[in-house]
Amino acid sequence: MKKTAKIFVLAAALTLGATVLSNAQIVVRIRPSHERIEVRNRPPAPSPRHVWVDEDWRDNGHRGYAWNGGRWEAPPREGSTYVAGHWSKNRHGSVWIAATWR
Repeated sequence: MKKTAKIFVLAAALTLGATVLSNAQIVVRIRPSHERIEVRNRPPAPSPRHVWVDEDWRDNGHRGYAWNGGRWEAPPREGSTYVAGHWSKNRHGSVWIAATWR
């Protein structure tokens, strides 16, 4: 009887130890935010051909994203239209789709 009780206590201790040592992880993925809002006057366009590109996020590779202010850009070719970047949801969280010219 004592041997059975010892086995029961040992099994209970191992179960409790395994429960305490298990690592449950919760992953929360949120979009980064820029910390401050800046109000600036838009500088004059360098040429009539340039288009104002609003603030957006730029991918920093494996480091994440960095907030970039607005700027003037020249279209790569005649008749190009600027398509702003945007966040797209997928099953892993949100992904930044970079701006492009079409």
